[in-house]
Amino acid sequence: MKFKIFIGIDVSKSTIDVYLRNGEMHKVFANNEDGFIALVEWIMDQTGQVLAREILVVFEHTGIYSRNLGAFLGCYGFSFSMISGLELKRSMGIRRGKSDKADSQFIAEYAYEKREKIALFEMPSTVLEELKRLLSFRERLVKQRAGFKTSLGEYKEVFGSDEITVYVGSHEEMLKCLTLQIDKIEDEMNKLINGDEMLKNQFKLINSIKGVGPQTALVMIVLTGGFTMFRSWRRFASYAGTAPFPNESGIYRGKTMTSKLANRRIKTLLTLCAGTSIQYNPEMKIYYEKRLSEGKNKMSTLNIVRNKLISRIFAVVNRETPYVDTLKYAA
Repeated sequence: MKFKIFIGIDVSKSTIDVYLRNGEMHKVFANNEDGFIALVEWIMDQTGQVLAREILVVFEHTGIYSRNLGAFLGCYGFSFSMISGLELKRSMGIRRGKSDKADSQFIAEYAYEKREKIALFEMPSTVLEELKRLLSFRERLVKQRAGFKTSLGEYKEVFGSDEITVYVGSHEEMLKCLTLQIDKIEDEMNKLINGDEMLKNQFKLINSIKGVGPQTALVMIVLTGGFTMFRSWRRFASYAGTAPFPNESGIYRGKTMTSKLANRRIKTLLTLCAGTSIQYNPEMKIYYEKRLSEGKNKMSTLNIVRNKLISRIFAVVNRETPYVDTLKYAA
């Protein structure tokens, strides 16, 4: 699409700094619905008869602070893109000083320079958004529960349960409470999945793969936006940090390695799935042991298994049929 107007927005908790590149104008609005309405009116006053879809709005993906802005622009038919903070930061180069106005101006220039390549953002469904929030909340509670378990175990080891009865009782109550809340969240996530036929089918298909469990299936569905945000499993592997990249310069030939720029949550889950698959999936076990017997690196082999699982997850979802264990049908 040919865009005529380019706008950069720097989003903060209470305000949004807006820079209109075409007129070199800057204005600040409240980061709420009233501010968004004033923003649209201001844009229309400055751009005249330009259609909303011909205006490209770019801003940083700042989680809950940018969520309502994206939903509002989508309702009004604007073309917009949410860019990761790391991508914007790296494209800025060396800068002296920082201000919201300067940031919004840079984002507008970024939008203009990348106008041919920039990917437009589509807001996920309400079910996916609720799943994402519940999943994040569950992870926080699980971390808190793990912290209480560790703390309780350390004190028991040092003092013994009889010497710190109040401490033990308090921790055990907290653990029960956290476990109860985690169970409630998981029940709610299951209700959301079962209430949406497409997500229910995807969840079932992913779980048909040996080694992949319910939590990994949920995270995969959320991170891929119901498998609409990544065109191929290879792109997702790059996002997850399991895609190997060369390390070469001139005559130097370094090791091919995965990037540290990754979503650690899904990478950790995929590592656990790979370990389970190697244990309980005969096909993966044979492949893993064969490579090790040939002197191949253990971690590189584990990474291949992770990528095999990603490719299978995308395959079963795309073809809408469960995974078939071909090894048991082999002659």
